[in-house]
Amino acid sequence: MFGFEITYPLLWIALAVTFAIIEAFTLGLTTIWFAAGSLIAMIGALVGISPTWQILVFLVSSSILIYFTRPFAVNLLKIGKQKTNAQSLLGETGMVIEEIRPFQTGLVKVSGQIWTAKSKDDTIIEKNKKVKISHIEGVKLMVEELKEA
Repeated sequence: MFGFEITYPLLWIALAVTFAIIEAFTLGLTTIWFAAGSLIAMIGALVGISPTWQILVFLVSSSILIYFTRPFAVNLLKIGKQKTNAQSLLGETGMVIEEIRPFQTGLVKVSGQIWTAKSKDDTIIEKNKKVKISHIEGVKLMVEELKEA
């Protein structure tokens, strides 16, 4: 139909490339092991083992690579272990510079920096009100309005 025949080695190369592209976008250090497993299965296809055994080689080699090398690679590359000073903001006081509405974010200025913020109890917090940072969810400060005494 297309002028070429899809062979098992080509199929495994296509899978390896697909997994590598997914890895490049996610950077989760997960699909790269499937790309390596695909290349190992491709070698099996070139040697002439059956498609069933190729799939088994792919699954076993990918599993072994994930189990034995992923923890080492994650530790070496420090995946997901970037520390920030955000936790030092807990309990600090800030000023609302853009109103925070229920189930929406606004902006809060804390220690000279502007942060996206959301009301802890989904209430309206008007501009120029003081807030206390109760916790952090992702990159959003969860705040509660400080009541004037």
